[in-house]
Amino acid sequence: MTSLDQLSPLLERFRVRTRLFHAGPLCGVTTFDARPGRGFLHVLRRGEMEVTHLGASGQPERRRIDRPSLLFYPRPLEHAFHNAPTEDSNFSCATLDFDGGPTHPLVRTLPPVIVLPLDAVATLEPALDVLFAEIDNVGCGRKALADRLFEVVLIQLFRWILDNADDLALPAGLLTGLSDENLGRALVAIHESPGQPWTLATMAREARMSRSSFAARFKEMVGQPPGEYLTGWRILVAQDRLRVGASVTHTAAELGYATAPAFSRAFTQTVGCSPRTWLATAR
Repeated sequence: MTSLDQLSPLLERFRVRTRLFHAGPLCGVTTFDARPGRGFLHVLRRGEMEVTHLGASGQPERRRIDRPSLLFYPRPLEHAFHNAPTEDSNFSCATLDFDGGPTHPLVRTLPPVIVLPLDAVATLEPALDVLFAEIDNVGCGRKALADRLFEVVLIQLFRWILDNADDLALPAGLLTGLSDENLGRALVAIHESPGQPWTLATMAREARMSRSSFAARFKEMVGQPPGEYLTGWRILVAQDRLRVGASVTHTAAELGYATAPAFSRAFTQTVGCSPRTWLATAR
């Protein structure tokens, strides 16, 4: 799928903002708190350490990192670095703030943590080289430029995840769907034009599959039926539009609903409250 851009329709609508907050050695125990809507991207450039966090079972997990690695925490999860040496260690750390917080479409489909040795991700090397050069530079605008370069590294990481979804054994979700050549076409089309009058037939046609094969494959790879995913995506987009001041009526028309009440019913069934109630709470 070299000609298909799976990420831009998502990241243009739901931004991720990266902010460098540490560059250099760490020593002893350093704890990174969990905050709503916030993730972390750490790069161990030199040295070794142990990292701990709560696993899926609720029990603490400890992992030793003994070579330069990238540690990606896409969702709020308290974690700690242990015994990082005071010499020969070097970290670059950034916070990640996701538009929509836990509802960000990429956040919801990722595992709690991804640890990747840097030499296993060759495609990241050029972006990391530029990032490290800027971090080590004391020139004007260093911090602002490093923030944006971390965003480049994150996008390159998302690319790598898409290309290696099978090896990562990701659970069924958006990323596994986007990594599928046929489903990816349909998902990108939905993301780019959520207000189109999509039906099972038109989505299957976009994927170049029969309706029955498309529906079965979509459920297997994405984890929900196509119509349910479409509604969920429209509601995510609606929340984003409402949050920045769009009216319910305009949002309903933009997303392909015949009337504002029809949109409000779909919103309530998905979110659990009306658009206006949700907006009052979100604000």
